Amino acid sequence: MADLVLSSAQLAYQYPQGVRLEFPDIHMAKNQHSLLLGDSGKGKTTLLHLLSGLSKPTHGAVFLMGQDLYALSGSSLDAYRAKNLGFIFQEAHLLKNLTVLENIKLAQRLAKNVVDTASILQLLADLQLQDKADALPNQLSRGQKQRVAIARAIINKPGLLLADEPTASLDDKNTELVLNLLLTIASSYGSTLLIATHDKRIKDHFTQAYQL
Repeated sequence: MADLVLSSAQLAYQYPQGVRLEFPDIHMAKNQHSLLLGDSGKGKTTLLHLLSGLSKPTHGAVFLMGQDLYALSGSSLDAYRAKNLGFIFQEAHLLKNLTVLENIKLAQRLAKNVVDTASILQLLADLQLQDKADALPNQLSRGQKQRVAIARAIINKPGLLLADEPTASLDDKNTELVLNLLLTIASSYGSTLLIATHDKRIKDHFTQAYQL
């Protein structure tokens, strides 16, 4: 397992008084960017939550950077996840009372890393947000919030970067821009990318996909 960024085995999740979902095994090596495909309602978001330790499976195991994720709990799980995994949600979920810079500093603190303002400002510059460091989330456009969320997810140079439907509400031009941005940033920061999507426009950019 140690040479894989992400590995899962026999994952299943039972909703209370609801459906049971069973998922294909996932094995991702470094730089093996992959898609998680499936129509709405097939459990893509649920699987991402299981792979990231945000939800616990009814059955099965997840290894992140060689570590059995569910052997960890509480603050140990939170710190390990913050250091090794970045999650780009469908909505940015930025803390509204913190500036852009403060939101990203918080991600470094959660990973128990030294807060490095210079590296944050450089990343914001890479994302064309250098003039937004002191802005509050409600002063940003939707696209700018999304890029801040990408910065927050990538600042700790995680081994794995998960993105949940990052192009779902975008037109063709912006879909291409966001996808190229994700691939470029992942490459620059040494992260392996797994994108959950039902957007058929981005399939041609990937050679590996898991179908739900």
